[in-house]
Amino acid sequence: MTELLNTLYVQTPGSSLHLESDTLRVVHPDQPGRKILPLARIDHLVLFGGVTITDDLLLRCADDRRSISWLTGFGRFRARVCGPTAGNPLLRRAQHRAHDDEVWRLSIAQRMVAGKIHNSRQVLLRAARDATGAKQSTLRVAAERNAIALNQTGQADDISILMGAEGLAARDYFAALPAMCPSATTPFQRTRRPPTDPVNCLLSFLYGMLRVAVHGALEQVGLDPYIGFLHGVRPGKPALALDLMEEFRPLLADRLVMTMLNRKELTENDFERLPGDVVRLTDNARRTVLNAWQTSRQRAWPHAHLQRDVPAALLPLIQARLLARHLRGDLDEYLPWTVN
Repeated sequence: MTELLNTLYVQTPGSSLHLESDTLRVVHPDQPGRKILPLARIDHLVLFGGVTITDDLLLRCADDRRSISWLTGFGRFRARVCGPTAGNPLLRRAQHRAHDDEVWRLSIAQRMVAGKIHNSRQVLLRAARDATGAKQSTLRVAAERNAIALNQTGQADDISILMGAEGLAARDYFAALPAMCPSATTPFQRTRRPPTDPVNCLLSFLYGMLRVAVHGALEQVGLDPYIGFLHGVRPGKPALALDLMEEFRPLLADRLVMTMLNRKELTENDFERLPGDVVRLTDNARRTVLNAWQTSRQRAWPHAHLQRDVPAALLPLIQARLLARHLRGDLDEYLPWTVN
């Protein structure tokens, strides 16, 4: 059993973090009082722009292998400190061998993409059950196209063909997004950097949160986050983290975006429009989204391989362990996380 510790998000500019014995103290000049948290209950710090951390706290976190990530206000990753590298070097050697073996690499990548498309299809089908008329038809057609793409992943004989199938599935999935979310009233196109509308802004922000969680899980297991299978080796990019987060995007990030917008937990006033048609969350809205993200991480999801429910916060760690078991030869194939 792995204890579910907490990720501390600090986003208010001007805040500073200090070490006080075995606790973390948060100080802000405009907010009186002492905010103290026991370090034993925190496994990860996420700091946004304008937040500082003292050297003694940073080094204590590094000694304890408590990771620290710095993000921009958009949720884009900037830097990370995680202390000494963990894990058996034999596992990383196996990871490198799998990457260099074209057949092995393709096999792992196929299952990761299949997991993503399967979960995307489930999001579409669940939304279709609550829809009517043209919206229901749109969602069902997109789900059928995703089913076709899912079959194509097993037939792909190289990575480029596999990525093409994944790209088409993603296009059909996002094209159906207005039928899932009344806030998206016009044809939707996924724009990453920078986001140009509230929906893309929320997606990018939550993908940033998910990337941080997956990256940390890989390091905890002892895998190299920069040697991937679907995304390969990309200088400066944690390719394996980008690989592994694919199967989580639809249910852990996209679904949360749809839920928040459909419940009107955010309005137009929660988004700032910057020069160049760039859209960013306000400070208060970012706090709302982070609270929703933390709450969603406590939700239990079924895990077919473990045959039990697992909190969302532990899913990246479990999948990283399953990947490690496959690379060591304990599992015949990598088993992505999927729901029915």
